[in-house]
Amino acid sequence: MVPIIFGVTLITFLIFNVVGGNPVYQFAGKNASAEEIRVLEKELGLDRSLPAQYVTYVKQIVTFDFGRSWGTRQKISTMIKNGLGASLSLSVPAFILGVLLSITISLLLAFFKGRFIDKFFMVFCLGMMSISYLVYIIFFQYFFGYYLDLFPISGFDSDWIGRWEYLILPITIMVIVSQGAAILLYRTIIIDEVYQDYVRTAKAKGLGDRIIYFRHVLKNAMIPIITVVVLEIPFLYTGSFLMEQFFSIPGLGNMMVTALQSADFPVIKAMTFIGSFLYIVFNLISDLLYSVVDPRVKLS
Repeated sequence: MVPIIFGVTLITFLIFNVVGGNPVYQFAGKNASAEEIRVLEKELGLDRSLPAQYVTYVKQIVTFDFGRSWGTRQKISTMIKNGLGASLSLSVPAFILGVLLSITISLLLAFFKGRFIDKFFMVFCLGMMSISYLVYIIFFQYFFGYYLDLFPISGFDSDWIGRWEYLILPITIMVIVSQGAAILLYRTIIIDEVYQDYVRTAKAKGLGDRIIYFRHVLKNAMIPIITVVVLEIPFLYTGSFLMEQFFSIPGLGNMMVTALQSADFPVIKAMTFIGSFLYIVFNLISDLLYSVVDPRVKLS
């Protein structure tokens, strides 16, 4: 993990400070004078050598103090702290509900493999995957928010109870959108397990299909499922870029989009590193979980 994290910091630094040219020019605008450029470079610490800037960047990462935003002048750590709750309130319930629903449906489809309900859901899931994320957002906002007036179309309440009025609709959209690809993938994983030798042995011993599927097949299918599910967790911290933008949710996804639009490189670099770091950590966690669900896997 250590060399990978070091590589991530180096690549991130090079992309934003070398490959893309002097970031001050993008931040200051094309009409900025040479004097304004020099003042900004000194103010932002970009007048120093690249090695010195990289050392400062590494120190910020180690201390989790990413400096200040160029746009808002706020401490980036404070901005992340303020937006994290809104993003997790949106993404965590949607993630948990989506995973539970997709695994349940996939197991049932594998149980009824080849029957009408299985074929219908396969076609339906492919149709869901073919529709743009944006279409779901616009349709649900119009039909359930504007036409039926059941949910607010945008806004957010910092109160823990009041926020759910604004989150029910986007969470529902995220759960629905996640089902198409997830169901097809998990169904394939489960059906692959059905053709293993231990399933034939269980049937030969007289075990019923329900016991075989729900007790044995599902457990053995959990390794590839865990890999997919656990590696999705690092992306929860940003919520959903589109969802937060369209529903005006003040989360980290919204903050990231604003930073991209305004060339706020310190924020972009901080969010990029955090996402990379979480991905590496949860990749390790997925390996460790294999030994929990599969007794054949041993930690050594």
